[in-house]
Amino acid sequence: MLYLDHAAGGPVRPEVLDAMAPFLLGRYGNPSSVHTVGEDVSAALEDARRRIAAVLGMRAGDVVFTSGGTEANNLAIAGIALGARGRRPGHVITTAIEHSSVLAVCRYLERMHDYDLDILPVDAHGRVRPADIAAAVRVDTAVISIGYANNEIGTVQDLAAVAAAAGGIPLHVDAVQAAGWLPLSGTGAAALSIAGHKLGAPQGIGALAVRGRLPLEPLLHGGGQERGRRAGTQNVAGAVGLAVALELAEHERADAASRATAARRAFTDRVLATIPGSRLTGDAVDRLPGLASFVFVGTSGEAVLLELERRGIVTSSGSACSAGSTDASHVLTAIGLNEDEARTAVRFSFDRSEPPTPAVLADALGAAVAAVRSAA
Repeated sequence: MLYLDHAAGGPVRPEVLDAMAPFLLGRYGNPSSVHTVGEDVSAALEDARRRIAAVLGMRAGDVVFTSGGTEANNLAIAGIALGARGRRPGHVITTAIEHSSVLAVCRYLERMHDYDLDILPVDAHGRVRPADIAAAVRVDTAVISIGYANNEIGTVQDLAAVAAAAGGIPLHVDAVQAAGWLPLSGTGAAALSIAGHKLGAPQGIGALAVRGRLPLEPLLHGGGQERGRRAGTQNVAGAVGLAVALELAEHERADAASRATAARRAFTDRVLATIPGSRLTGDAVDRLPGLASFVFVGTSGEAVLLELERRGIVTSSGSACSAGSTDASHVLTAIGLNEDEARTAVRFSFDRSEPPTPAVLADALGAAVAAVRSAA
């Protein structure tokens, strides 16, 4: 089987498992305990925090461990908005192609806390216009949330221009898809989210790095862990695993991105040249190195996926968080596709270590698309 859905999640790296094992078996103390067993585990947790902060270009005290990217995004947006004392209710800005965890918490603030919400449009490639951000900023804008790279179409935003347009308003960057592929330091973000299962760490661990002087209202209340920003006993094994996975991904990033970019370009060129009615979605150049996404006129994306799986290739039609929904992708309709076109989408996301052979993959895709069309 060839697994090409790494944007949804991938295997845990052996090095990560090795680093986590002691904290699942022998070093099992609670990091909040004041005895020597707890202090030993607490030291490991703080070491993981420092290592993650170094990759993100932030301070160790800025890092808050979470259960994953969804919680990190929720904590960033709601936490910053509700923590903006003296400006509540206020105003939040995001775009029409963000992950559901971003859009849902923004709408929650609008619905339950009377925040005004601006959901900005994007162009046909999925790029937000910095001028639109600058025009939307108000004196009561509490936070702006932008995805570094889109999980469905792979388009990478110009974060330097976005940060400049923000004009000092706290910028939250959802870097869940970008981590391991793109630089994470120097983004201009006041807050940045990552998730372990996109990097070779287990599901259920993530982190939010938020500048220490920025007020952050916790979503979880209790014992005051994570400097009062996220209550609950920490997942020490997960935090250690996340630190190892992030360091490895960052060390390998340049080579992995180069290999994946070459394979993705060759694959894309062959698909567009050999499969009639194929169309690449997202920006052709400014996109994630290992993500290629297409729509195919006259097909069903789900039917193409089934044909590919019969040929030993597993991939997806888009975000795993929307799997099972009958609605057309909000990302694809936001870039101008109609609902029928959006339902023909197929997304390929490569492993960092070994991209697929472009010609073999493109030919298998061509055969799958032809089979679906002939059966229609």
